[in-house]
Amino acid sequence: MIALLLLPLVLPWILPPLARRVVERVRPEVALWAVTTAATALAVGVVACLGVLLLPLALAIPPLAALADLIQPLQAGPRLAVLGVSALAAGLLAVTGVTVVRRATSEARRLRAAHQAVSGLPHAGGLCVLEDPRPDAYALPPGPRRPGRIVVTTGMLRSLDPREREALLAHERAHLAGRHHLFLAAAQLAAWCHPALAAVAPQVSFAAERAADERAARAVDDRTLTAQAVGRAALAATRRGGRGPSALAAGAVTGPVPARVRALLAQAPARRLAPALLAMALLCTAAGASSMAGAVFVHRGVEIAQGEHPSD
Repeated sequence: MIALLLLPLVLPWILPPLARRVVERVRPEVALWAVTTAATALAVGVVACLGVLLLPLALAIPPLAALADLIQPLQAGPRLAVLGVSALAAGLLAVTGVTVVRRATSEARRLRAAHQAVSGLPHAGGLCVLEDPRPDAYALPPGPRRPGRIVVTTGMLRSLDPREREALLAHERAHLAGRHHLFLAAAQLAAWCHPALAAVAPQVSFAAERAADERAARAVDDRTLTAQAVGRAALAATRRGGRGPSALAAGAVTGPVPARVRALLAQAPARRLAPALLAMALLCTAAGASSMAGAVFVHRGVEIAQGEHPSD
């Protein structure tokens, strides 16, 4: 039982190299969905396994054992080993919960401040121009009773020519239209649940930027112009210190810009699958199967401890 529930805690370390290969070789939209889904599924499996591993320790407490109608101790393996792993799982689960609450609260506060900064500004078609000499541009995701906005500083507008501005705005519109903030939020949550998944979050961000780049290139019908706009915007932001208000506010200057420019200067990505996609699906399947088998084993142990005789 212990091995079955520990395996899903180890398997996430395999995802980062697979995610990199998927993002490099698969169409950006497909890669965005696939990597985010895999990271989220593995994060859910990690939290679920920690919760199940916590059960032996909880049921070793007499009041909780009585509440669960146990008439004998739960047998899930060598007692000391099981209780030690269970105690470790309790600590990890507590740390994960505190981390998620603290960082999610911080991100919500930053997004709320960003919305308040542009709430009084005039907008045309969701575009807000912020008076700020620092070059920056980002898609501000919608919030409670707050619509999504494309925010561009005056410093960024001065850094680009009219055609480059058109490509930049098309990129930011693509972020809002594709609801990329939801993918970024899911990746961030997964990263807070397991250290290996923290290495996957940048891949999700890169896939979101590549998806927006490709959509912008189609909107302006010029891949070279889009690459030029991305490069100049990133260079201007780097020189003057511009950056978005939150990890969920995707922007054209985010991620490894040289790799994005090279991809735009190459041919448009073809519709093809990569072996890494299949490997990622098998990874998630293995984690899910191991989690389910471990949970079933514990459930049967609880039924036996309650004096029942579970059927095979």
